[in-house]
Amino acid sequence: MSLQGKTVLVTGSSRGLGKAIALEFAANGAKVAINYRASKDEANEVVKEIQGMGGEVLLVQANIGIADQAKYLIDQITQKWGQLDILVNNAGITSQDRFSDMSLDRWNLIVNVNLHGTAYCTHAVLPQMMERNSGVIINMSSILATRVQYSVVYGTTKAAIERFTTGLAREVRRTGISVSCLKPFFSKTEVVTSFLEGKMDTTGWEEPAMWGKYSVKIADADYTVTTGKIFDQALCKETFGPWE
Repeated sequence: MSLQGKTVLVTGSSRGLGKAIALEFAANGAKVAINYRASKDEANEVVKEIQGMGGEVLLVQANIGIADQAKYLIDQITQKWGQLDILVNNAGITSQDRFSDMSLDRWNLIVNVNLHGTAYCTHAVLPQMMERNSGVIINMSSILATRVQYSVVYGTTKAAIERFTTGLAREVRRTGISVSCLKPFFSKTEVVTSFLEGKMDTTGWEEPAMWGKYSVKIADADYTVTTGKIFDQALCKETFGPWE
């Protein structure tokens, strides 16, 4: 891997997929910024894990669903390390409420964090990446972007993120910037397990560590191989081989 010394931000990295992705980047020599909105204790545990493996880490609290805070997050990383090489837009929340029962405040919170947060962080880091003609942006979708099941608002934000990914990749196609998207099925994370507990068979669910491994492979690959792609497990395996 050529990630030694690269700087990485994984939003929403206090637990779940974000934690797995952050730990894998750290294990491959990257400097990792851990971001959280509310889970301070869990975020501190991730910081300790990275420090325990001898990695360099920065912890920044920010609600990326607010534009000024997203910019503050990117600014903190740039001030500490000079630049941000890799952005993983992972932060996301969901709701078990039916759309007809959901308050508009709850709808707006989920849209702000999942969709606007992805756009805000990308908008804040893109100028420096375009100036360098290099950088990696990995967005987080879900099987629920296309499978009409469970939360309406969550699926809506993930479908929009896929369109954001392919559109932005086209806009920056003449640069060396990779813009891609991960599309997990159902992963064995705390949030997904609690959300779907008792509602479906968990056989065949994906391991968070798999997405950590594939995130690193995407970040390390030539941008022409990755940009504009929506990587589900099948495409990851076809492009990079088995993760284990």
